Amino acid sequence: MTTPLRERITRLIVVLAMAAAIALPRATLAADSQFDKMRAKIVAFVGDKMEKLGGSRIVYKVDTDGLRESVVTDLRDDVVKTLREGKIAFSGLVIRDGGVELKIADAKGREQLERKLASAAEGLPSHAISVTDGGDGAIRLAPTDTASAARLNDLVEDSIAMIEQRLKDAGVKLVSVVPDGTDGIRIFLPGVTDPERITAIFARKVKVSFRLVDLSMPPEQAQSGTPPTGTEILLGFKDKRPYLVATDSALDGDDISYAGPGFASGTKDPIASFRFNGRGTRRFAHVTAENIGKPFAIVLDGKVISAPVIREPITGGSGQISGNFTLEEANSVAMLLRAGALPGHLTLVEQQVIQPAAKP
Repeated sequence: MTTPLRERITRLIVVLAMAAAIALPRATLAADSQFDKMRAKIVAFVGDKMEKLGGSRIVYKVDTDGLRESVVTDLRDDVVKTLREGKIAFSGLVIRDGGVELKIADAKGREQLERKLASAAEGLPSHAISVTDGGDGAIRLAPTDTASAARLNDLVEDSIAMIEQRLKDAGVKLVSVVPDGTDGIRIFLPGVTDPERITAIFARKVKVSFRLVDLSMPPEQAQSGTPPTGTEILLGFKDKRPYLVATDSALDGDDISYAGPGFASGTKDPIASFRFNGRGTRRFAHVTAENIGKPFAIVLDGKVISAPVIREPITGGSGQISGNFTLEEANSVAMLLRAGALPGHLTLVEQQVIQPAAKP
């Protein structure tokens, strides 16, 4: 991340409500329409520049297999959580052929599970679930075709946002990034004649980790001597101060389901918000319950972005990183979190240098 942060990121505010403080981009149809118009203008402008200057065209495909695996894993986690909270007896729960299969002998238990899952998906087409009765208490749960298509569209849009931000951080400003079919992304870069320089930016996946901070000795002492077994010294992103952190991650990018810029509910200051998936929520709740009073570090690509102290068990699955951000800075941090959270990786399909149109 090359965009500088004006102030040191000083604190992490944890929120318990999953969606209360997270600002979801383009939340209304009107905003969608405005966004599409803006994208069309950018595409037209960049297309004109490509014709005059030439440049590079790059095509990626998102990891649909990774997406399907992520979606069905989240579904399994939601099912298990609902069953445990409702104290519903079940057996034989497995993931098979893109769905979750299990057996619930009690008919009321099956109805309760279906009702809870349907309620959770209400108003969210991307979370709609089909239920198949296999008889004798056996049921199969799977995302509907509409939900799968919506999730794929979300993944493409998330990937586009991540690509745009990382190119901006790398100083590439004149660019058009648009969907290419249902699972592709097309990038136009006027005047760029070395597409390999651009693809190299995305060849390395952003590493996101949440690690406990070791308090057994001052980090400066560990830095000048030998750090305790199972720890290492990492430097702060902005202040370059040393942090003694565990080498093993308590959570990582795969545990994040969403990240984006937003505004703090009280001060309206720009923040970077994130939300864990079901597995991440449970792991984070366990880690925070076991380590009250201890700091933990949020690490992006080997740099400590923040190291707040755990004040209480955090069970809601959401958090915010704040620190006197501008909105652009908050967006940059959020996109790095999102880049580490995207299922799988981008596959390079094509890269081509396009010559400028011949002058008449």
